[in-house]
Amino acid sequence: MTLVVEKKRKHWIVAVFILFITFYAFIAGRPIPVETILTSQWLRSLESDYPDFENTGPLIPFELGGHFGYVDFQGYFALNRVKGGYVSLSKDLWAEYQAQPESIEVRDPLNSRIITIKNSRGYPKFLDNRIFIINYDQTSLSLVDESGIIQWTRDFAAPLTYMDAAAGLIVTGALDGTVELLDGNGRLVFPPFEPGGSRYSVILGCRISRDGSKLAIVSGIDPQRFLLLERFGDSYKVIYHEFLPQGFRREVHLAFIDNDNRVVFERNGGLGIYTIQTRKSLFLPLDGDIHAIDGSGDDGFLFIITSETGLQKNLVVIRLPETKIIETPFISQTVFLGRQDSRVFIGGGTTMASFDLDKK
Repeated sequence: MTLVVEKKRKHWIVAVFILFITFYAFIAGRPIPVETILTSQWLRSLESDYPDFENTGPLIPFELGGHFGYVDFQGYFALNRVKGGYVSLSKDLWAEYQAQPESIEVRDPLNSRIITIKNSRGYPKFLDNRIFIINYDQTSLSLVDESGIIQWTRDFAAPLTYMDAAAGLIVTGALDGTVELLDGNGRLVFPPFEPGGSRYSVILGCRISRDGSKLAIVSGIDPQRFLLLERFGDSYKVIYHEFLPQGFRREVHLAFIDNDNRVVFERNGGLGIYTIQTRKSLFLPLDGDIHAIDGSGDDGFLFIITSETGLQKNLVVIRLPETKIIETPFISQTVFLGRQDSRVFIGGGTTMASFDLDKK
């Protein structure tokens, strides 16, 4: 049995290694665009020992292959733990906990305890450098201060299905199709908004732009809709909406990218890309379901990992707005995708690699 497990582990490492070598060789030989290349930096196994970590720069949070933690630009791990329960993870904070925890320890990337939340009665979520608690039945949201004390709690009429926070604001979506925008004190910024227009009302995605001026929403089933709201004075108004045929019955991938100049949203058969300046939406066909999206860089590239049947995955690189320049298949149960400045982090199985976007 041990021999079989070892062979499987080696299979994942070899498969992912081949992916990265192929990926690197393909890109290094072809400019994307002219005078821009992607160069390999390192390849690491989560199951191997490496020299002691030295805090020399930004840390990237990751979850991959039953592990979670933080890795630096040189490929050394500030934290690399095997999951023993549920994990909430952000750039600066993490917590591991069991079902319905009585208390939650919040720690930093170097594994130092920050606070202990006693009688939490819910699960932690770290957004916009703040600590939130969503209660067990997902019908209330609380903000926790730096000493672990709950500052405020807001109750909702239906279970929350999605939430985001940015620019001191909080947006929530609920099972009853209601979107609420809250300020830093948990008060409504404007009356609850119900997109409507669907047979079944539910919010499957909601995001806030970094400056808080725009809200992106995917709502409803039969049909599904994408909406973009923009702030005018003290309220937000719908500036664009689009019906999405054959929608999902689960959370969807939705994000502001390209310095908030575009919104990408998951739709059946691929990805929707809406450009705010031109007020135009386009459809990018993709094979399989979207597993991860990262467009956090300002270099005009969008990285996507899709998942087909079984263990088949695809790494897709897009030059915005819609040019597909790379599509590389690989085999893995789990995957990871991250960005920091010009650095790209990609993981499969228990192996992680790093690339830099460089110019000749």
